[in-house]
Amino acid sequence: MDTASGLVRSPVNADVAVARPGEFAPLRIGDLVIDPPVVLAPMAGITNAPFRTLCRRFSADRCLYVSEMITARAFVEGHARTLKLASFGADESGRRSIQLYGTQPETLAAATKVLVEEWGVHHIDMNFGCPVRKVTAAGGGAAIPLRPRLLQRIVRTVVRSAGAVPVTIKFRKGIDESLTTFLDAGRIGEEEGARAVALHARTAAQLYSGQADWDAITELKQRVRTIPVLGNGDVFECWDALRMLRQTGCDGVVVGRGCLGRPWLFGELCAVLTGQPPPPPPNLGAITDTMREHARLLVEFFGEKDGMLQIRKFTGWYLKGFPGTKKLLPALHLVHTRAELDALLDQLPRDLPYPEVALRARRCKDGRTQQVSLPAGFLTARDEDLQVEDPEHMDGG
Repeated sequence: MDTASGLVRSPVNADVAVARPGEFAPLRIGDLVIDPPVVLAPMAGITNAPFRTLCRRFSADRCLYVSEMITARAFVEGHARTLKLASFGADESGRRSIQLYGTQPETLAAATKVLVEEWGVHHIDMNFGCPVRKVTAAGGGAAIPLRPRLLQRIVRTVVRSAGAVPVTIKFRKGIDESLTTFLDAGRIGEEEGARAVALHARTAAQLYSGQADWDAITELKQRVRTIPVLGNGDVFECWDALRMLRQTGCDGVVVGRGCLGRPWLFGELCAVLTGQPPPPPPNLGAITDTMREHARLLVEFFGEKDGMLQIRKFTGWYLKGFPGTKKLLPALHLVHTRAELDALLDQLPRDLPYPEVALRARRCKDGRTQQVSLPAGFLTARDEDLQVEDPEHMDGG
């Protein structure tokens, strides 16, 4: 327990102090100024408009909140599901941020022009790090940096199509430890006009297992000198962000799994990165109130059927580590209506304090690794900008 703030701390971060005044500069991405320098990672099936709204509320809209990955081809062709996932909430009029995926520069350029000219986006992030098999097997995501010329052509084309709207790129260390690509990806992003680069400091083979290699973030920061470098991986507590910024010298942090079932993490991050003690953690009653509000927002956005399907996966993340809650999870994972959700949550005591074990508990992803699937011939003649046909859609949800 942090006696100054009442915040539960894990032993990992027991000695980390809040930021000193002026220790961290605001993150500048084109005309966007993000202060403190915190970005919500795009996560398929997670960072839709309702979840972004929750995160924004807890942090007074101070961070950058990126949409889940949108497939360029499906967007251009007008797939209803993709258009829905690409849409923004009423509270996002001033900072619309979207992540775009694709393998063909021409399709990505077309999608970019529509997003900029018709949808009024303020920031486009490009996905060169997704490790999912169906993505890498199609030559996309983490596979693209294996082809530096293709990566260069894609970034150049999208940057030109975006005009004054800033473009950033996000990537992993590489395919595996024997085949790293992050330094080339960072160099290409810098040379081709990206306004920032972000490194998830794991390989595609690692998926989400083991520890993120923050030394790789340090190395990338030492190589990329003219644009911001963002670090991603193992930011589970607000104190982790402080350690990452201090240890690596990076310009900002990207927060992924650590905020699943914990949207208030962004409020804690805003506090400690600006020299303030973080607010005390919510008790179980406050968390169940947040769950109800999350469900309401999802139902308003997707309709009751799809909205309640969405909230199911969040219920276990919200209740992680609280004693006596596991018995309700089977029923919570089958809820069909908000009334059913309310009735189940009414069975829980409101005064249980936040458990330390929940701070670093695994959320969403398991600890497995993989052999990365690539298109035939993708590792030969890597100086060619071979590309494969874009899939119709790979959007999450």
